[in-house]
Amino acid sequence: MSILQGVDQHARRYGIDELASLAGVSRRTVRFYIQEGLLPAPLGVGRGRHYDESHLDRLLEVRSLQESGRSLEDIKAGRVPGESARLIAAQREAVRRTAWRRLELAPGVELHLASDIKVPAGPRLEELVDWCRSRLSRYSDTEE
Repeated sequence: MSILQGVDQHARRYGIDELASLAGVSRRTVRFYIQEGLLPAPLGVGRGRHYDESHLDRLLEVRSLQESGRSLEDIKAGRVPGESARLIAAQREAVRRTAWRRLELAPGVELHLASDIKVPAGPRLEELVDWCRSRLSRYSDTEE
């Protein structure tokens, strides 16, 4: 029997950088919202601290309410009846945010990888970069 029985092993987890990026705020804002009780504390302990979809939803909700003119005091006190779910849905529909990793292959050329794609380590990554650079150099040599 697993200790983690009942825990969704495939639930999306975010570090503070990724959470802030997806919500369009700074890490400092995330920490401030936690301190002020607008956002729940991260899950886990120590280096395993992380955030999940509920944190992202709440962060988007606070941001949307604030952009619609609500004060942080009103949001914290829950004085925004019925608007929260509608604002979250509208914001998620408007722009689907995703986190990406960027690898510079050559000056002016980048490879973008979705955050859920594992980046090859060490020699495999170097092999990929070298392969891309060699293919790109063929095109730049013929154009000049």
